Amino acid sequence: MDILVKCELSKIWSGPQSVTMSPKHVVFKKVSKDKLVAVYMAKRDFVDHCDFVDPVDGVIVIDQGQLKGKKVYVMLSCTFRYGRQDMDVMGVAFRRDLFVVTRQVYPELQDKEKLTHTKVQQKLLHKLGDNAFPFFFEFPDNLPCSIALQPGPSDVGKKCAVEFEVKAFCCENQDEKINKQSSVRLTIRKIQFSPENSKLVPVAETTFEFLMSEKPLHLKLSLPKETFYHGEPIPVTVEITNSSSRNIKDISVSVEQVTNIVLYSNDKYVKSVAKEETSDSVPSGTSLKKDYTLYPLLAHNKDRRGLALDGRLKHEDTNLASSSIVKQEVLKEVQGMLVSYKVIVRMIASGTIGSSEVSLELPFKLMHSNPEPGTGLPPLPLGFFTSLLTNQKLCVCVCVCKQLAVYR
Repeated sequence: MDILVKCELSKIWSGPQSVTMSPKHVVFKKVSKDKLVAVYMAKRDFVDHCDFVDPVDGVIVIDQGQLKGKKVYVMLSCTFRYGRQDMDVMGVAFRRDLFVVTRQVYPELQDKEKLTHTKVQQKLLHKLGDNAFPFFFEFPDNLPCSIALQPGPSDVGKKCAVEFEVKAFCCENQDEKINKQSSVRLTIRKIQFSPENSKLVPVAETTFEFLMSEKPLHLKLSLPKETFYHGEPIPVTVEITNSSSRNIKDISVSVEQVTNIVLYSNDKYVKSVAKEETSDSVPSGTSLKKDYTLYPLLAHNKDRRGLALDGRLKHEDTNLASSSIVKQEVLKEVQGMLVSYKVIVRMIASGTIGSSEVSLELPFKLMHSNPEPGTGLPPLPLGFFTSLLTNQKLCVCVCVCKQLAVYR
């Protein structure tokens, strides 16, 4: 079995027993089964900043004694998988490569200096010696971010997902069948940081008229801002002016995640990820203005089948999927899956001739915060708030969030 390890840059060659983690320079290493190729990467999360995307770079170490005249290639791919890898209907596989690019690493087609773009690459090349060769890729602007639908407890096999992968392999030419013994596959993740905060304050309001009621029911729903960060409480203000002859009861406020599968199908998954049900009521001729607070967290939805998550790396936590941002002139179908969020307030309007449900919804964005430029501070881990926030420790964690505001 291939083994992925994190090792300190200064101790790469000090032996397998001394593999450690360093807060300064963490390197991910994965070696093929026959020890012919090994991949070293300084990170596995690559950020889409809206105006540019972090490039993918790393170093490949080759055992030239085993090559026997073969070439070494490295591939970057983005794949949309609708179901299991072996699933197909009428000869059509439910899997599509959205992006694939392959580069020859050895024999070298360019000088190492031209392919070395980061200081970590330079240090790796210096440490690993003459058998180390750099690689470098840039993402095109139209690719989606990593996303996966959470499988159910009884589901097996590959899940519906958009996945990114770096693969290193050796063969006589890149089109021949790849020998798994001489290849390395390393899953990476493309994540989206929030663009600059807009000053837009989301507001939705509507009026309902009922049979045999001279005056209407007026609803107003508002949020303090358009974009919220993962783990951040969402305050919702509900205003109800009930001039109708009906009585309002059973008021509930929820956050719903909407996932649209735009490739292969038009499937739509709507999942409630946070909800507050109340006993509040608004009798005829009265009004109500009240603030509710919702906490959309993966920790509260661990076993919900079909919930969209940010791409998950093995043995690492993740969070609810970020809102999709489709750039101009990019086809939605290329995105594979689109995720959006909305707040919905629902209530029952009861009267002498029956009852009916009325509702109002308001869209918003849920994303990762973009660290302040020049602070030199990395973003908090993707699973930080997911694993930290619970109902019992919520007050403490909100204080921690405020203390970490410099990250946000």
